[in-house]
Amino acid sequence: MKKPFFALLSLCLLLSVQLGTAQNKYEREYRIKKSQFPEKALELISTKLEDARRVRFYKETDSIKVSYEAKFKKDHLHYSVEFDEDGVLEDVEILIKSIDIPDDSYSLMTKYLEKKFIRYRIRRMQQQYPVGADPIETTLRNAFQNLMLPTIKYELIVSGKGDSGYQQFEILFNANGDFEKIRKSLPPNYDHVLY
Repeated sequence: MKKPFFALLSLCLLLSVQLGTAQNKYEREYRIKKSQFPEKALELISTKLEDARRVRFYKETDSIKVSYEAKFKKDHLHYSVEFDEDGVLEDVEILIKSIDIPDDSYSLMTKYLEKKFIRYRIRRMQQQYPVGADPIETTLRNAFQNLMLPTIKYELIVSGKGDSGYQQFEILFNANGDFEKIRKSLPPNYDHVLY
């Protein structure tokens, strides 16, 4: 009678540990050749790469999935276009500064950060155009026109000090500056792949 109970208890503990660590982002990004990038993805962004500078291709693995990113500079903006393993567009991100975010939205973001951390430093900000209700072509057009839409997101990489010291986090906010999601993140130059 006790064995099934302990087996069930062990299973519950294992699942809770797995779910608890699912909020952490352990990723490894490394540069790849253009020939290793998904062909379907290249076809989709080929016109966007015309006149682009510093074009680089990356493969990213984390504890959950594999994705591919094309990073480049075009029209004075730094773009990151992310695809899944099959070459399907996931999102387009543009590197931004706080001045690029509407004041009301940025104010809400900083209020969240002030409540969450004793001290914090924003290391990177990106304006994100996720694939959603709009067709992929519309998402690409909106991103490359840098439109301010109610569907965009803001992704912040933040070093924050809490009770256990400084840690790095990836925090997602909606266009209004409302908090959506947070997860721990290792620094991008971390030398090991963790699973």
